[in-house]
Amino acid sequence: MNGIEKQLLDAPRNGLYMTMIATIVGAMFLWSLTAVNFNNIEQSGLAVARNILHGLTHPDPALLFNVTKQSVLYLLVETLAIAFLGTLVGAVLAVPLAFLAASNIVPKPVSWLTRLLLITIRTIPALVYGLMFIRVTGQGPFAGVLTVGLTSIGMLAKLYTDAIEELDTRVLESMTSLGCTTFEKIRFGIVPQLLSVFTSVMIYRFDMNMREASILGMVGAGGIGAPLIFAMRSYKWDQVGAILIGLVVLILIIEFVSNKLRAKLVRGE
Repeated sequence: MNGIEKQLLDAPRNGLYMTMIATIVGAMFLWSLTAVNFNNIEQSGLAVARNILHGLTHPDPALLFNVTKQSVLYLLVETLAIAFLGTLVGAVLAVPLAFLAASNIVPKPVSWLTRLLLITIRTIPALVYGLMFIRVTGQGPFAGVLTVGLTSIGMLAKLYTDAIEELDTRVLESMTSLGCTTFEKIRFGIVPQLLSVFTSVMIYRFDMNMREASILGMVGAGGIGAPLIFAMRSYKWDQVGAILIGLVVLILIIEFVSNKLRAKLVRGE
């Protein structure tokens, strides 16, 4: 008997475990099927579905290509600005919170309390933040910027903290033995290690915030979401198609550019 056969025979038998998992998954699938109901689909519903498909495949060219404040182009630029400024605000505010949450930088109680705060921030959905800020600032892009900034803090601070806790402390120890000041250790020992990681995470969050900014418009926080929901409520599916085409194209461009930038940062170019 060779080594491979011996390892195969000595491997633990997990048939019971796999059977339990399969049973649980199967039961959840069957339970989920109870939510499927075709009884409410009538002839009128099929007609609406055909109108939706026709509108999405025949977008309104006037809305798509003009340059007024109601055009898709203008609204996309506004959404882009909301996502960019909100990401920038969140990225800056997340840095001190990340250092306060890093257990290798601050005492354990401070780290634990800061992590609890970040978990709380991440728990609340962006739409809830949007509705709260609209009550404070009124409807418009500013409420969207504040919402995107606050929702970005939770995720960015968490990822920043992970990067801080993985710092190579040997560099700092070497700089201490050379008599470097605290500022010099931060400038030449910490910042070079963290800058590329922080920037990569910020670009990734900006990519996510573009989608969130488009949704926030549905509650009045500026951007392209409000015209989208108005067009859907008015059954103007050709306008919905024009808005969705512009949004998809913009997100694809941002996805391509952000992936290129993040790849260069990872490779250190």
